[in-house]
Amino acid sequence: MDKSMVVSVLEGIATLLELKGENPFKSRAYRTAARVIDTLPEELSDLIAQGRFKGIKGIGEGIGEKIIQLVTTGNLPYYEELKKEFPPSLLELLDIPGVGPKRAKVLYEELGIKDIDSLEKACKEHRIAGLAGFGQKTEENILLGINQFRSFSAYHRYGDLVDIVEELLDYLKKNPSIVHVHVAGSFRRGKEIVKDLDFLCTSKNPGAVMDYFVQFPQVRRIVNHGETKSTVIFDKGLSCDLRVVPDEDYAYALLHFTGSKEHNVALRQRAIAQGKKLSEWGLFQLSKLEEKPVAESESEDNPQTMQPQESKIFCRTEKDVYAALGLAYIPPELRENMGEIEAAQNNEIPRLVEWEDIRGVFHCHTTESDGRSSLEDMAKAAMEMGLEYLGIADHSKSSFQANGLSEERVYAQLDKIKNMNSRLQNFRLLSGIECDILKEGKLDFSDTLLEELDYVVASLHAGFSNDEEDNTQRLIKAMENPYVTMLGHPTGRLLLVRKPYPVNMEKVIDCAAKTGTWIELNAQPMRLDMDWRLWKSARDKGVKCVINPDAHHVKEIGYYKIGVNIARKGWLRKEDVINCLSLNDITKALQIKGRKKTPF
Repeated sequence: MDKSMVVSVLEGIATLLELKGENPFKSRAYRTAARVIDTLPEELSDLIAQGRFKGIKGIGEGIGEKIIQLVTTGNLPYYEELKKEFPPSLLELLDIPGVGPKRAKVLYEELGIKDIDSLEKACKEHRIAGLAGFGQKTEENILLGINQFRSFSAYHRYGDLVDIVEELLDYLKKNPSIVHVHVAGSFRRGKEIVKDLDFLCTSKNPGAVMDYFVQFPQVRRIVNHGETKSTVIFDKGLSCDLRVVPDEDYAYALLHFTGSKEHNVALRQRAIAQGKKLSEWGLFQLSKLEEKPVAESESEDNPQTMQPQESKIFCRTEKDVYAALGLAYIPPELRENMGEIEAAQNNEIPRLVEWEDIRGVFHCHTTESDGRSSLEDMAKAAMEMGLEYLGIADHSKSSFQANGLSEERVYAQLDKIKNMNSRLQNFRLLSGIECDILKEGKLDFSDTLLEELDYVVASLHAGFSNDEEDNTQRLIKAMENPYVTMLGHPTGRLLLVRKPYPVNMEKVIDCAAKTGTWIELNAQPMRLDMDWRLWKSARDKGVKCVINPDAHHVKEIGYYKIGVNIARKGWLRKEDVINCLSLNDITKALQIKGRKKTPF
């Protein structure tokens, strides 16, 4: 049993203990143990086998024994007995915004509510508002949360699917019957939200491929097992199709099943205008209409039919298909019918940024605030990834829920970073802060402190207003501060959880262009904020993008690669992304906006 599975069990125990109403310290101990396990650099099985597991800080003796039992046997009776005390459907309530373990416990004990349907019914019958600690407003918010949950439940975040896509591709490539294989659909186009997965392959033995596909270990249910197409369901209801096509049709099929629908329609219309026909089965040149001889059995009253002659245009790759239509190759990320066809016609498709172009990242958290990895571990991980610099931006003091840093702790961390930099070669830690934007755009720290840092990420974390103008002015006021280097996750959205707060992004982008403030593309899979649809306009106004992982753990630094994917959808080039700059050049860039000190 790997670490992620152990962490999941420990978190599950903590939640069940909260549902039982146990001492909060008990559930907190399990969550602390989960965080410790998640940050261990070594495998649990190795630590246990070598007798080095006991005594690890943050894991008590009792919980430690349970972890050893879980890892060595693959089962934990204590957890299984806890689960029997509640209906499995009760845990679904925790997916509803505004319903935590404490409220779920009250709902279950007072009203017998054990699933989302019964919760919705109770809200509509106004039986929730009368419960202690709830009220009418809570009842209304729970109903809104149920509607939101259901609207999101059929979709999945792009970043959450990367691992299973890579795992399935590796699995399929091991099958000798498969010649070519590729992921298609909205995932290939890099959409931030994906409904299902589409894979395409070629093979001379499609039946064997289908048999192999449905045996993939992550399959939870087989919906359809056909000769050339099968559909399976993975965890959390994720549907996945695999199609097998002849090798000679692969380019056309890959283009078609990648989409988008709007892009495909535009291509087909272009083909028709050129006297051609495009489909998933090929690109055909249509000759002039010719008369079809009338069969002797046909009536003389029936008019003679006319049909065009088709000749298939051979295309080995998607690039060949585009070329046959008089277009430059269009990367999958741009295929949304948002100007890419016109750009391809004029040979104006940009060379999009690649993740290999990234030289460093900012906006990373450590155990000083709400991160789960130390400063030393974060630096080591960044160096192992080949990055030249890593920016540390722990939370500021107003983010008390995230253990935000006081002024004294900021200065102490700054000294620590300076000391570490004195020992590092060919790599630098950059000192920063994720500074809360307070009411009326005031910042959480004084300019005197901010001036001492290499950079400042200004973010709105609390006090979101339903007033678009209020939110917009708070962001603008923050960006006008000469020590604010970049604007963090500017719309505050949490994909499939929370919609963006009302904000006029056109005004925010204009202010960024005027003040030279960088706008963050927050690559955390829950955010991917600023939205890709806004980046082309921002780019054209001269706004620089900074792709940040918002990492809270060494494993999350690599989120910047997901951010690059979104940047590509936004038509961004290497020169548009500020952290494609080398360490020497980023040093100079950090002195823009009237900064008074030289970094480092």
